Amino acid sequence: MAEKMLQFVRLQQQLPEKREAADRRKDFNEIYARFEPAHAAEQASRCSQCGVPFCQVHCPLQNNIPDWLKLTAENRLEEAYEVASATNTFPEICGRVCPQDRLCEGNCVIEKGFDSVTIGSVEKYIVDTAWEKGWVKPPKPKRELTASIAIIGAGPAGLAAAEQMRLKGYQVHVYDRYDRVGGLMIYGIPNFKLEKEVVLRRHEQFAAAGIKFHLGVEIGRDVTLNELRETHDAVFIATGVYKARDIELPGAELAGVHPAMDFLTASNRQGLGDTVPAFEDGTLNAAGKHVVVIGGGDTAMDCVRTAVRQGAASVACLYRRDKTNMPGSMREVHNAEEEGVRFVWLAAPEAFEGTDRVTGVRATRMHLGLPDATGRQQVDAIEGSSFIQRADMAIKALGFDPEDLPAMFREPALTVTRWGTIKVDHNTMMTALPGVFAGGDIVRGASLVVWGIRDGRDAAEQMHAYIMQKAAVAVAAE
Repeated sequence: MAEKMLQFVRLQQQLPEKREAADRRKDFNEIYARFEPAHAAEQASRCSQCGVPFCQVHCPLQNNIPDWLKLTAENRLEEAYEVASATNTFPEICGRVCPQDRLCEGNCVIEKGFDSVTIGSVEKYIVDTAWEKGWVKPPKPKRELTASIAIIGAGPAGLAAAEQMRLKGYQVHVYDRYDRVGGLMIYGIPNFKLEKEVVLRRHEQFAAAGIKFHLGVEIGRDVTLNELRETHDAVFIATGVYKARDIELPGAELAGVHPAMDFLTASNRQGLGDTVPAFEDGTLNAAGKHVVVIGGGDTAMDCVRTAVRQGAASVACLYRRDKTNMPGSMREVHNAEEEGVRFVWLAAPEAFEGTDRVTGVRATRMHLGLPDATGRQQVDAIEGSSFIQRADMAIKALGFDPEDLPAMFREPALTVTRWGTIKVDHNTMMTALPGVFAGGDIVRGASLVVWGIRDGRDAAEQMHAYIMQKAAVAVAAE
């Protein structure tokens, strides 16, 4: 083992420099600076190169993290990039948006007592350097195949599948109802976590590789699923889940009560330079308003931090459990607290107050009870503990459910689970329709970017196997 490793006993964990909260509240730029080369090498050298790398085990992509940490410590960055990109279609995006505190870094074996290796920041540094040096190349196949693939959805799962199928030589067509490639990476995740150029440059790279993008195309309206099946050898459905999970409370119809995705999309479109009437007229603009966000996941954190940057008068987050039981990244919660967000723990909304527009959120205090079958503590309301949290804008960040795809796609044979997600054979990822595969959030339910990438890459292998098997059967029949 190189002498450069095992430096955790000598060097403390140190993230890249983080901008002061007072400064970062004023803009949507990413909050962390990039590692200096020497600093990145030092932090990578803290890896213990353990025999069983739990960071890799707990990464959905099984990334070879110890290998590219060692190469970074030895200043062999181009090799580090090759290793990082071998298992991950978008390592620079995962380095920015993955909840490393719950995945790789949270399972680092040196975490206790020494703090984990800064895996996400090193990953981001490696790939940003690779882009600057010109090491990132379009996915060019060794040979062209005549078979074609249709991919529905240009989010993480769809793009990951597109890249892998193009590498195999397939003619790849990606269909998306939006006007830009990226899905939630473009319209859902704010710039301070993921600057849009990071996503858009991948679109340019994939287009240069020969992947055909059909944007503004809605399946079921502009083209049917059956038509795609007739013109392509396999279809991969990776639409994600966008329908806001609602909460049926009195006053939910009041002006000023909005789903999270409406708010985030308006902000992201405005940042991209689009004309957004609902932002410009103040409907979806938090400037000067007292904002209350309901929810405790990463989407809620995106909303509260976006509201701060838009110049909200105050921002509060209501969550019915305590901080320990929050589903979102603790790093994101900490960043939000630094930026002035007030968290109201153990508070469940009862109603939206107001006559024509919202003036407050009435909530009740909760206490944690006994664990349920999953081990998570139940919450019970405290009688007589209602209070009103002032609000000119209330944002519901309660998660997402799938839309009714069989109806949207005009394909009733496309079966779904009782949760509305597409039903697949989990060994092959194929739906009830032969040659139609599905993955990502539309199968899993709302999940992480990294799981979408994993599903897209796995689906590419399954589609390739399906097409090869069909070809072999055809040859045998001749």
